[in-house]
Amino acid sequence: MAELKDEDFLDDIAAAEAEEMAAQTEEFDDASLELDALRAERDELKDRFMRALADAENARKRGDKARREAEQYGGSKLARDMLPVYDNMKRAIEAATDEQREVSAALIEGVELTMRSLLGVFEKHGIRVVSPEVGDKFDPQVHEAMFEAPVPGTKAGDIIQVSAEGFMLHDRLLRAAQVGVSSTPAS
Repeated sequence: MAELKDEDFLDDIAAAEAEEMAAQTEEFDDASLELDALRAERDELKDRFMRALADAENARKRGDKARREAEQYGGSKLARDMLPVYDNMKRAIEAATDEQREVSAALIEGVELTMRSLLGVFEKHGIRVVSPEVGDKFDPQVHEAMFEAPVPGTKAGDIIQVSAEGFMLHDRLLRAAQVGVSSTPAS
């Protein structure tokens, strides 16, 4: 019977060791599962942080672009409203005859100085005149065809008359140059 007791004792130790091992494995499995959950949460938070950082950077870039465009093109409505003033001053200067220039030299000179001043302000703010010449090729990006007419000695698409100059604000068209275009087919 003594042998049975020793075996029972050994069985008890083996059972206790197995229990202890199972408890440790269970603790290890719980810790491993908790560690895996924490890693997944960390990865999710890192992903959300990186997306928020990218969104903030994109918002900053959009704001910078909007600010630059506002600086460059914010005055386009005023500039567009000033174009008829330029046109009228140019017509006044062109309409003055030699006789009127002699009689009203100071007045004509004042209008010309005002015209140069207006052009200087335009240039300062990035507005430039688009002045096509008769014989230039029609470009629909900067010209507006007011009429077409067959004119001998010209090719189709050649400018035959300039009605009004156009204007660019930096790289944007404020007003297309108004032109007449030849419709004579090329020979």
